[in-house]
Amino acid sequence: MRAFSFWDRPADHPGLRARALSPLGWLYATATARRIARPPEFKTPQPVICVGNLNAGGTGKTPTVIALLQHLQARGRDPAVISRGHGGSLEGPVEVDERNHRADEVGDEPLLISAFTRVWVAKDRAAAAKAASASGADVIIMDDGHQNPAVARDLAFVVVDAVKGFGNGLCLPAGPLREPVAIGLSRADLLLSIGPKPAQAQFEMNWGDMVAVPHARGHLAPLKTGMEWDGLRALAFAGIGHPEKFFATLRDLGVELVRSEALEDHQPLTSSLMTRLENEAMLLGAQLVTTEKDAVRLQSEFRKKVLTVPVRLELDDWSAIDALLKKIGL
Repeated sequence: MRAFSFWDRPADHPGLRARALSPLGWLYATATARRIARPPEFKTPQPVICVGNLNAGGTGKTPTVIALLQHLQARGRDPAVISRGHGGSLEGPVEVDERNHRADEVGDEPLLISAFTRVWVAKDRAAAAKAASASGADVIIMDDGHQNPAVARDLAFVVVDAVKGFGNGLCLPAGPLREPVAIGLSRADLLLSIGPKPAQAQFEMNWGDMVAVPHARGHLAPLKTGMEWDGLRALAFAGIGHPEKFFATLRDLGVELVRSEALEDHQPLTSSLMTRLENEAMLLGAQLVTTEKDAVRLQSEFRKKVLTVPVRLELDDWSAIDALLKKIGL
């Protein structure tokens, strides 16, 4: 396989705008590198596994965290999750209570994950790690934070969307990356690409030459809940990293998608927005449908009016992850 130069990526080749912004991308990458170089503020007595990414925006970290913590639970472990609580107002550290906290307090992703295990949020990741460590957990999963050195980690997993890959290979604002691919992967113990088989093959063709760590592959699949989706007329909305992935999932389920509304990632689902969507759905004779992550941001008066499609990460093979877990005593 031939190696591609910085400007010679086969996917999302940098255009004129990206080239013009590349000096700013270099500055962003330099600032990230300086931050990463700082020594950790805190080392927990328990193993820490960081689930992060190189891309800004959704890559599938939350489904990965859920799959990993369930895998650890099946092995008899008691994991806790720490998060910065993106979009939440609480400084923390605070243990998330799915019955009493709101997404605008602790973040939508921690609220979703708290249905599966204990989750601690804090703007200061070291503070969250200290609280989780004191809670009695025997392993800590850090949701995001690959570019944050505050907490020492024993394993680092990088998650990437196989469809999007690493975009044009450039850092913000010239491209989608928080740091260059080679640098980010040099600190990773494993790369997990998420997507269907054709996308996985394309990702391997585009980026395989840069992957020098174990590479696991998986895909997101709707959870079987007994709901009959085939033929359902729906107005779907999604405020995730890549809303079109959710809309494609609905089409694959046989849903008649009469309208779809892509929202900003973590966008607040205000009363005015939801009232508008509810009225549109009524006029179209359609059912409102959204993602699990969006559902936790719904205000109580709308929760019974919106159907949710839960998805779970299914890995092709856990052996690479299991080998790494064994190395750190798990």
